[in-house]
Amino acid sequence: MFLSSLMLASTLLMGGCSDDGMEMPANPAAPVAGNAASTMVIYEANPRFFATDGCFAAINDRLDEIETMGANVLWIMPIYTPGELNSVGSPYCIKDYTSVNPRYGTLADLQTLVGNAHQRGMKVILDWVANHTSWDHAWITAHADWYTQDENGNIISPEGQNWTDVADLNYDNAEMRAAMIDAMEYWVNTADIDGFRCDYTDGVPHDFWADAIAQLRTIDPELIMLSESEGSDYFTDGFDMVYDWSYATLLGNLFNGRTTPESFFDDAQALLASVPEGKQVMRYAINHDVAMSNNLATLYGSLDAIEPAYVLTTMLSGVPLLYSSMETVLGDGSLSFFDYNPLTWDSNREAAYARINEVYASTAEVRGGELRTYSTGDVATFARLTPEHTLLVMVNTTGNAASVKVPISFAGTSMQDLLNGGAAAVMPVSVDLAGYGYAIYYK
Repeated sequence: MFLSSLMLASTLLMGGCSDDGMEMPANPAAPVAGNAASTMVIYEANPRFFATDGCFAAINDRLDEIETMGANVLWIMPIYTPGELNSVGSPYCIKDYTSVNPRYGTLADLQTLVGNAHQRGMKVILDWVANHTSWDHAWITAHADWYTQDENGNIISPEGQNWTDVADLNYDNAEMRAAMIDAMEYWVNTADIDGFRCDYTDGVPHDFWADAIAQLRTIDPELIMLSESEGSDYFTDGFDMVYDWSYATLLGNLFNGRTTPESFFDDAQALLASVPEGKQVMRYAINHDVAMSNNLATLYGSLDAIEPAYVLTTMLSGVPLLYSSMETVLGDGSLSFFDYNPLTWDSNREAAYARINEVYASTAEVRGGELRTYSTGDVATFARLTPEHTLLVMVNTTGNAASVKVPISFAGTSMQDLLNGGAAAVMPVSVDLAGYGYAIYYK
């Protein structure tokens, strides 16, 4: 419903989203280095949303759609044989680091998926869970000293977490560290994967990550390493990218009227000051944790708000994430990533995200320019400027229609409507936006 409402509004207020005859700005061949803009789009694939069995093949069947939506990095959530002892069904409860979940398919199926993604120019990264294993992992009986133990010698779950389904690994043990790195190398060598999204990196010592990344990059210097954490220490370890933990909360506060666009911009940009040149921050409106722990219908005030929230995520700063499910008919309630729950994909939603990501990719150069924000009520308005080009973005954060004044420096200038296409036109004094509508202009 959120897409249909927005598409109708776009048709009425912006003349539709046809790109007939449209010439997009030049797109760089590779992501721009440093804090300048990237063209990377990560698609997080939960295999359990694609099929109840044969999940690798089902993802493979949708590679064209995933590519068309603009994704160039495919992150596959944990693929490994899951534990059964004390299990709650989590894919992050790993029984064997070097075998695939038989419900997902075979190693050959995974290799086919990776190979077909590579043919489309997409990188593939696997989810890696280094902090803990299942209680029925072979290491439990063969190497009890590889695990954290209490004063009575009993293996324990991770402290400070309600994760009773898993056993905490002991990183004081050099043999366990070596075995963990060997298991990571296995997937680079055997499945030709392009990197890892590393789960709960805070639970594992920095020196392990530094050693692991250094050794992995002797195999492939270009591996993508994403840390589920934030902080400059992880960049020092060798990670290319960290999470922005607060971003989804900032979006929620903005779209639910708990903060102003001005405060949102200040808070969203604050983290970037600690990001070194050549490194990136990943941001998302929805990922697997957000979808599981929130009512999606009220997360941003309305289901209609998810798409404009993604617009801000792509066009402001950082590397955006699309979570498998955003291109479906979302409903009231949460979405568990534990369940085998094949979703019904929606081509209209796919087209909407494809268009947003097309604009994102084509404006990489100007998105790396100077940021200017404007006070325009409930409409989040900002510009990016380089000596040659300007980008103006307006996102209505409420369900009410708004007539927003164009910043005075842009009114009367000739700018191209990137969502509507066609020739550039003179900017009016104000722009009408439907509830949760958005517009992106370029010159």
